[in-house]
Amino acid sequence: MIIQMIFQLNNTNIIIMNAMLIAMILALLIPIYEACQDDDIWQKMLAFASIATKTSIIMLFISVLRDDWSIGVVAIIILSVGNAGLMLMAHLIKQLNEL
Repeated sequence: MIIQMIFQLNNTNIIIMNAMLIAMILALLIPIYEACQDDDIWQKMLAFASIATKTSIIMLFISVLRDDWSIGVVAIIILSVGNAGLMLMAHLIKQLNEL
């Protein structure tokens, strides 16, 4: 019943979905602020991993709204392999800082 209410697009549901999207974008700003403040490379990498996860969740949300599953597939790929590349980059940056 709740799912049927969500997928029946009327003005109230569109406003609710836009509000949810704005809340997701505002939640995305928290780790960006944290990454700018901290000098520790591991804290920055954690913030960037959080940004990648939140961005892919937003992409999944938008793909459901637009009924475009190709965007959803890209978001799933980012969720599954995105953070592994980020950790490799963290090790490279750490090695460069030690030189």
